[in-house]
Amino acid sequence: MLATILATVAVSLSLYGAMPLQDRVVPCEADTFFVVDTVSKYDSIVLLDDVKISGHSEKDFQMTSSQNKVQVNREYLEDNFTGSLSQTLEIVPGVKAISIGSSQSKPTIRGMGFNRMAVAENGIKHSSQQWGDDHGLEINQFEVDKVEIIKGPSALQFGSDAIGGVMNLFTNYAPLKDFEGSFLLTGRSNNQHLGLSAKIGGRSNKLFYKAGISVADYADYKVTADSIQYYSYWIKLKDKRLRNTAGKEYDADIMLGYIGKRFHTDIKISDNFSKSGFFADAHGLEVRLSNIDYDKSKRDICLPYQQVNHLKILSHSVLSVDKINLEANVAYQNNLREEHSEPISHGYMPTPDNTKERMFNKNTYTANIGLSAFISENNTLQGGINTELQKNDIDGWGFIIPTFSTLSLGGYLFDKHTIKENFIINGGIRYDYASTHIHGYSDWYKTPVGWNDSVYKQRSEDIKRNFNSLTYSFGLDYNIDEWIFKVNMGKSFRIPIAKELGADGINYHIFRYEKGNSSLDAEQSYQLDAGIKYTDSRIAFQADPYVNYFPNYIYLNPTAAYTEGLQTYYYTQAEVFRYGFELQVSYLITSYLQAEFQTEYLSSKQLSGPKKGYSLPFSVPWSMDCGLRYTFDKNKSGFIAINIHVVGDQNEIVPPEKTTEGYWILNMQASKRFRIGKNDMKVALQIKNILDKRYFDHTSYYRLIDVPEPSRNISLSIGYNF
Repeated sequence: MLATILATVAVSLSLYGAMPLQDRVVPCEADTFFVVDTVSKYDSIVLLDDVKISGHSEKDFQMTSSQNKVQVNREYLEDNFTGSLSQTLEIVPGVKAISIGSSQSKPTIRGMGFNRMAVAENGIKHSSQQWGDDHGLEINQFEVDKVEIIKGPSALQFGSDAIGGVMNLFTNYAPLKDFEGSFLLTGRSNNQHLGLSAKIGGRSNKLFYKAGISVADYADYKVTADSIQYYSYWIKLKDKRLRNTAGKEYDADIMLGYIGKRFHTDIKISDNFSKSGFFADAHGLEVRLSNIDYDKSKRDICLPYQQVNHLKILSHSVLSVDKINLEANVAYQNNLREEHSEPISHGYMPTPDNTKERMFNKNTYTANIGLSAFISENNTLQGGINTELQKNDIDGWGFIIPTFSTLSLGGYLFDKHTIKENFIINGGIRYDYASTHIHGYSDWYKTPVGWNDSVYKQRSEDIKRNFNSLTYSFGLDYNIDEWIFKVNMGKSFRIPIAKELGADGINYHIFRYEKGNSSLDAEQSYQLDAGIKYTDSRIAFQADPYVNYFPNYIYLNPTAAYTEGLQTYYYTQAEVFRYGFELQVSYLITSYLQAEFQTEYLSSKQLSGPKKGYSLPFSVPWSMDCGLRYTFDKNKSGFIAINIHVVGDQNEIVPPEKTTEGYWILNMQASKRFRIGKNDMKVALQIKNILDKRYFDHTSYYRLIDVPEPSRNISLSIGYNF
């Protein structure tokens, strides 16, 4: 977790300096309402320096919402490149990455990921195969200008998938100059990653454009083990590398926009392609019978592998008339994902004639309309309508989820009222309706039944399910002197996805057989979040406790049974209670030296069902960070930091899940900015796991086959802005 190098030293670095203007605002005319966070005379203390709460003073920003929000700027993302966007953002308390391999990972917020948290780009939910545990976000982290993370339910604005939180990515900042651009070179020692990102843009009067391209290539990654044990087999690793975990990625995007005094519009087209291998030995005997020489090269991508292409077209428009702002977002997304494996007979299935095991082709159409009305100086009313249509087709000789289509409609109202300058209350209500059609599926080969008969076994029924829910949220913000207090409570919901309703197949890459449940109900959640913050000239303290109650939490229940040699899991629902907190304390020792302590904890307990009294599978363990950071000068042109990341034992498991021992690792980071004429160049260096310790991450699927986390990794990036 190289990103955690900054986690322990970040909370109050900005106590002694304001952030650059371009990190706070959308660069457009000062008298338009398109400014994301207007600059105020209180431009002073913010929560983090590299993880910034941007805009007004921190008090102003915190008082805009009763939810727990953190913003991360582009400079931090460049300084902390850690292989994927999810891993880079792990510095934020409560945010973790569930990883498969060295560059594939999914983010979680307070232990909730996949279809329990929404990833949005410029206000539009990113729609891919979110259920997939073994691939990433299909988003180019180098084109992201800012990330806003909302911890806790955000169903009022984003609907079903935001029951655990939102990661909102902003990629539509307009250029400041007639012509500008940047280059970024990245390299990592562990998997010999090489990457290049280039961006250009310009602005002429009210028109602007942006374009970018990124390429990356990486080899098999190294672990702190010569061999691993998969079931009863010992597998020797060549040069301690996980064979066939190499990959490559290509990204391109272009944006055109118009900025007027009352009207703003932009359209963006992006395409993300990646191809990466699956750890070959995870397929067990298939590798022993294969003619592929996996050890011939550490950079080739052999079978089994996956490739994903995500095309996205986003349109964003805003119109301001008097005290009313009208916003419209329209998007089309196509996610095409394929898994290829050697054609080998499994069970009663004959040997296929091609390598395409699975294909998923998902088309998503989204339209959101929002309205903000400034009723009075003390009252603001917001409302919106959201609609989304998803169609997902499947192909290939393997099966895990069925073809499906989902139509969802939702509308909300939200009111914010200022009782006093330091006391604000807010509340909102939302109604959603969703209709899901899961198409039936039967095997393309026959399975024997009885003594002398055989049938095309049905894997998924043809079902239609309708869901609806009324959700609400209430909150307050109170500020007195250096203290800020927050409380937010409400109800959220999530509709079950096609995998939960209709899965029936083996996922070799995460080592399990999965069975869906077509009778699952929509998931409900009741939550209470609180926040306490204190800041003065030297000390910053923040505590964020929370509780969640789920009458019918949906989860994948592990069993002691095995199907075709892999552990069987099935979807079920249980009454679940969750609670936890994040705590940050930092102290400014001198103007250049800062120390910080940070910790987070989450506990879950099932109150009903077959695993009553136990936790939930793959629960996030307790963790802590301690560190020091030294800034070179008052202009903050560079720094060096050292961090100890500690993770506790995870004994809260769901049988037959195994416990995981805790660990600690030492990390360091340094960055320096140089002025070259009128332009800037920045060099950033990170070293993760300096002592090359062997450890296991409880949320990693590779832990199930005795694969430790990556060994020591040195990352270097060189950026140039012009």
